[in-house]
Amino acid sequence: MTPAWLVPEWPAPAHVHALFTSRVGGTSLPPFDSLNLGWHVGDRPAAVAANHALLRQATGVQAVFLSQVHGTQVALVSSATPPAPRADACVTHQTGLACCVLIADCLPLLLTNRQGSLVAAVHAGWRGLAGQGGYGILESALPHFNVLSDPEGRDARSDVLAWLGPCIGPQAFEVGGDVRDAFVIHDQGAAALFAAQTTGKWLADLPGLARRRLRALGVDNIYGNDGGASWCTVENASRYFSYRRDRISGRMAACIWLS
Repeated sequence: MTPAWLVPEWPAPAHVHALFTSRVGGTSLPPFDSLNLGWHVGDRPAAVAANHALLRQATGVQAVFLSQVHGTQVALVSSATPPAPRADACVTHQTGLACCVLIADCLPLLLTNRQGSLVAAVHAGWRGLAGQGGYGILESALPHFNVLSDPEGRDARSDVLAWLGPCIGPQAFEVGGDVRDAFVIHDQGAAALFAAQTTGKWLADLPGLARRRLRALGVDNIYGNDGGASWCTVENASRYFSYRRDRISGRMAACIWLS
């Protein structure tokens, strides 16, 4: 595994494996240098295929990627799942199958439980996180998680472990008032995660918003991205792709699987 990749530091069971790739260690040429995993960004198909082969070699499992649309759909996946289901999160309890999401500024979340009975990968841009009527991608994903982890219906969210990966940081994510309103209208406390700018714009703390939403849903075991500069995709150009920074950009992957 490339040293520049991240392996979550969290108390997941030993048979739960997870990683977040960086832009380092692949075959793509600039501006997609070098480990671009996105097929849709204009990179050479042969280079993307070679990069996916490197990911398969590192994980040793079949990867499931999604057609991400900044929505709230969740796909329950297995080895029989057709390629690229239209969703922004995927969940599985099958071993040897990696749930994956592609990232270039949005927030990746990896989920498991203390028992390691299932895993999930979530793509959370501000649209998916805010959702509609206060019901976003996390509100969609966690009920699936609860049902699968405890078929008898016990509320198992206290057993959920969440890891937040790199994303655009709170000093770089400038948004309009519409984005702030999408969160604050349903949660007045979310206003503390938006810093007013003299331009009339706001700086939004995306990982902070996700942490707040997770805790409201009963998930307190949260690890990873704390909003610090080292987690920011925009500010760390040598390590991370960033669509906001470069406009023409590759994609990284957050992956989680059971052995």
